[in-house]
Amino acid sequence: MLMRTDPFRELDRLAQHLMGPGTWSRPSAMPMDAYRDGDQYVIAFDLPGIDPDALDIDVERNMLTVRAERRPLPRSESAQTELSERPLGVFSRQLVLADTLDTERICADYEAGVLTLRIPIAERAKPRKISVRSTGERQELDG
Repeated sequence: MLMRTDPFRELDRLAQHLMGPGTWSRPSAMPMDAYRDGDQYVIAFDLPGIDPDALDIDVERNMLTVRAERRPLPRSESAQTELSERPLGVFSRQLVLADTLDTERICADYEAGVLTLRIPIAERAKPRKISVRSTGERQELDG
């Protein structure tokens, strides 16, 4: 038998229970981190217990949509639930990506319950040096 000792965790569990599991028409949110690492933008989503086949990632124009579904683990008919805190159902997150990102080259990896998307910074958005010519060079080229 398991004992509960954290009253705040119980409140979180109760709120999740009252809101019900996420559905395709009303999905639950998923936690994420986003940061720039050199010439790429990295987005990491916490999705523990999700089968990689249950992940759906789409990009339409600049809208990135990530959906995942967590189903209950199979149990025998004689199993009795003592505690159920793991959220089930559909999880979704939509992000508007900047025009400075190359959405044609997004890479997705899923390891240890974390979905990581790596989006390269577009070449046109990278800083570049502009050479300055003197007026004498310009006259020679034009003349």
